[in-house]
Amino acid sequence: MDIARRSLLGLSAGAGLAALAGVNPLGRALIETPPTVRAAAAAIPPAASLPSPGDVRRAFLHNLHTGEMLDAVYWEAGKYVPDALAEAMRVMRDWRNGQEHAIDPRLFDLLHAIQSRLEINRPFQLISGYRSPATNAALHAESGEVAAHSQHLVGRASDIRVEGVELASLHRAAISLKAGGVGFYPVSNFVHVDVAGVRQWTGT
Repeated sequence: MDIARRSLLGLSAGAGLAALAGVNPLGRALIETPPTVRAAAAAIPPAASLPSPGDVRRAFLHNLHTGEMLDAVYWEAGKYVPDALAEAMRVMRDWRNGQEHAIDPRLFDLLHAIQSRLEINRPFQLISGYRSPATNAALHAESGEVAAHSQHLVGRASDIRVEGVELASLHRAAISLKAGGVGFYPVSNFVHVDVAGVRQWTGT
């Protein structure tokens, strides 16, 4: 198994959003993966948190704001792959300012489990991964639906959808795993998933 299989694509339709936000749509030049992030990934103990078929887990993400696509095996032979986790963390950075934060690896386990439950081989379209304090505060000021102490702030949440999969189906799959919080946002067209306490809610 090629554990280094990953591709960072150029611009997609989502890259235009990054340009409007005043950031480099390719993202890479904004910030390199900090040594602390790689060290944190290397220190993660080899413990599975969710049932997954087989010995391989894959992170398959499409960041709609930067246009980046990640396809990487992040768990193999009973342990996490630090380089793949670090790359996944980078793709899930705060696209508004390029800031990175260590992502709880259980979040990738949850996404992998959802993909397995849906029996799909398509990337999650990432609406929001990590949010810096400044970004979250600004979004909270604009909308009461953004929690002041969001799980996005600590790298435990993502807002996602999958092209070709009904949002309701994605929502049901996430709830069925009982692995954390699940928010359903039918108007905004995404499902929030996190690895904090098990709970569910509906937004707009």
